[in-house]
Amino acid sequence: MFINNPLFLSRITKQEIKYLHRMRIIAGIILSLFCLTAAAQKKAAYVSGKVLDENDNVISGVSVIILGKATGVVSADSGTFRIKVPAEKAFALIFSHTGYADFQKNFFLSDNEEEKVTIKLQHSGKTLGTIIIGDDRERKELGITKINPKNAVVLPSTTGGIEGLIKILVGSNNELTSQYSVRDGNYEENLIYINDFEIFRPYLVRSGQQEGLSFINPELARNVSFYNGGFQSKYGDKMSSVLDIQYKKPKSFGGSVYVSFLEQGFHLEGSAKNEKITYIMGVRNRSNRNLLSSQETKGAYIPSSTDVQGYLTYKLNEKWQLELLGNFSTTSFTLIPEDAQKTSSVFSPLFTANLGLDIFFEGQERDGYKTNLIGLSAVNQPNKKLKLKWMLSRFQNKENENFDIAGAYLFGDRDFDNNSASFGQIVNPLGAGYYQNYGRNTLDITVWNAALKGSWEEGSHFIQFGNSIEQTNIKDKLYEWEYQDSAGYSLPVNTGRLNSFFNTTANLSIKKYSGYVQDNIVFKNEKSDITLQAGIRYNYNSLNKELLISPRAQVSIKPNWKKDVVFKLAAGIYNQPPFYRELRRYDGTINTALKSQKSYQVVAGLDYNFKNAGRPFRITTEAYYKNIKDLIPYDVDNVRIRYFGNNNAKGYAYGLETRFYTELVKDAESWLSIGLMKTKENIDGDYYQQYLNAAGEPITSTSADKVVADSVRQDVGWLRRPTDRMITIGLFLQDYLSTNKNFRVHLNMLYGSNMPFNIPNSVKYRNALVIDPYIRVDIGFSALLLSEKSARRSHNPFRGFDNIWASFEIFNLIDRPNTISYQLIKDFSNTTYSIPNRLTPRLINFKIVARF
Repeated sequence: MFINNPLFLSRITKQEIKYLHRMRIIAGIILSLFCLTAAAQKKAAYVSGKVLDENDNVISGVSVIILGKATGVVSADSGTFRIKVPAEKAFALIFSHTGYADFQKNFFLSDNEEEKVTIKLQHSGKTLGTIIIGDDRERKELGITKINPKNAVVLPSTTGGIEGLIKILVGSNNELTSQYSVRDGNYEENLIYINDFEIFRPYLVRSGQQEGLSFINPELARNVSFYNGGFQSKYGDKMSSVLDIQYKKPKSFGGSVYVSFLEQGFHLEGSAKNEKITYIMGVRNRSNRNLLSSQETKGAYIPSSTDVQGYLTYKLNEKWQLELLGNFSTTSFTLIPEDAQKTSSVFSPLFTANLGLDIFFEGQERDGYKTNLIGLSAVNQPNKKLKLKWMLSRFQNKENENFDIAGAYLFGDRDFDNNSASFGQIVNPLGAGYYQNYGRNTLDITVWNAALKGSWEEGSHFIQFGNSIEQTNIKDKLYEWEYQDSAGYSLPVNTGRLNSFFNTTANLSIKKYSGYVQDNIVFKNEKSDITLQAGIRYNYNSLNKELLISPRAQVSIKPNWKKDVVFKLAAGIYNQPPFYRELRRYDGTINTALKSQKSYQVVAGLDYNFKNAGRPFRITTEAYYKNIKDLIPYDVDNVRIRYFGNNNAKGYAYGLETRFYTELVKDAESWLSIGLMKTKENIDGDYYQQYLNAAGEPITSTSADKVVADSVRQDVGWLRRPTDRMITIGLFLQDYLSTNKNFRVHLNMLYGSNMPFNIPNSVKYRNALVIDPYIRVDIGFSALLLSEKSARRSHNPFRGFDNIWASFEIFNLIDRPNTISYQLIKDFSNTTYSIPNRLTPRLINFKIVARF
């Protein structure tokens, strides 16, 4: 401003004016260079990664913008993205996509730093994943429950896994086994499929403590569908339930590692060659030593179980894909018992007593179970309407049990006076004796299966069909004997001799042919949507040369009401051909002429979705009736099922099941299951003689006149089945702190009313003993030790991990001594007493899970 002022110009020379002009030019150049340098040195960083949905599927077309800015980037078809962001300042990225809830992530990055993240978007309006809303298929099929396999990882349970979640739905009476009973069925009446291959369990297991890992690895599972009755024709020939599991086909690399007091393992997954190849594999090891060390029988428990599983897919072209499923599992169980102390309290109007049984052992038990499966399938889709799946599998199960255990025991009143010198000891002996169990048993089962499954979609029709040929080879050797004596009295009365002796072998070759065809038809009009499923399956096996035809049908109606309700009805015939266990009688012989058990079932239900106080709720209710003929009676002792080996009974079951699904807090699903049931059986020709004295009165242990003068035949008639349980309640609850979702609690509660227990070799008192109600509460507390990747710098040693969780679990929180079975003992007067065999007391577990 001074240079253009006339007064200023009159006072300076021309040389000075030229100098000032030069300085102005230089200053302008310097100022321009400074601005350019500042602009060039503006700090920047990058954020890159992948966007997935709740099921780890990639999402393309996701908008990624910086909060407050109008521009950004969009995720590619592979779900990946990379965006330039400011450095040395806090900012947030907003991820948005149609049908998903917006997701905001906060960052603070250094200059030139690149942060890699994995973003998971939640479907908008869907809050319970696979349970609350569910897809149309789930809501329109009877008996189906979609289970989220991720819940199996956080479930506080001694067995854990998918089966632990199923037990909450259907009930349980044994926390040491992964097996479960559905409605009136036993463990042998459940079908299990993994990627359409049928899975079998070990058969010689006698107690839950001998079991190892469940076949199903929840870390590998993608979809889990559980049917508790009324299932479709495409599923096989058993009478109770179906567990249908599909393993993942991952599209990116990942994995997990976990360690706990009970189990350790890891899994890896990924893809290669532009996702033409996908792979997932898992390794697990389990030892129940901490659980078993608290059992009533003290001694050296050495259980161990290891398995390796893998699932590989290769996409040849757009029409062909190869799939390979493999599993190898080995379980060993060694027990060197020392002693056991068992107690039972007796209360009556006449007296009260604390009865005790002390046993001192010698000998040992060594069992081994090896299972392997290899399944190859080729999936062909010639066109959009037709899909074919060719399958070939081999399953082998090799088992052996070796035991030679003897026990000397003392039975009587136990002293529970803390001030007494004999506290805990038997002070009034009522009986003493000795017994010995010996066995050298082996079993080798090999199953070859070749099958074709397919589907055809045309308009409102979806037709499914399949056929399979199966070859089963069974080699079995049973060499077992038992001796019992109680001061001259044994069960049954048999002084100084073997009570039971088995020495048999079996070598069976069985061919089975089965197939099905069914159609799913959808009818839609202004008043309602109707879905009809109708199908038929056949089964023929060469052992008993029996041909079975099983028609099945379902219908669901969804009225176009304001209320979201679906009504469902199903009916069908469900037959179960005999396998290894059913064929073997109590005396060890094999009945190859044994026929299939046959049932017809009717199920009616409804599915109701609604919202209350902004939270979604879902209620499902089913009423069922099952009528069974050619029934094969059996007894259950722990997890061992002993069949009569004859089709000499009939039975029925009916009940009502209601399940209530909701969220106590957002993103933490919970459910309550309540079941009511009644089941009975009538064994042909089941009777006993009631002896009468001279006065015509029945002779009992309290009768004054015990001289037999006459007898009357008493037909037993209808009795409770071994699985009869009137009330079953299961609760799975999740919650977290209102101020921090990283601290969570998981609760698992089971209640089952009393069940019958059979007295061996007794017709009059069959299933007369009662096992007390099963009540169990397990609780787990988990904390997020390591948060999402975006909160960690590039030099962090844990940068490769997505998150790390730690859990503290308390099993049997209320420390209830649940009963699994009874041991029968006679005293010196030949009176029989039942001493309960208890399950596990309160225990703790600690677990760490890391995902990457």
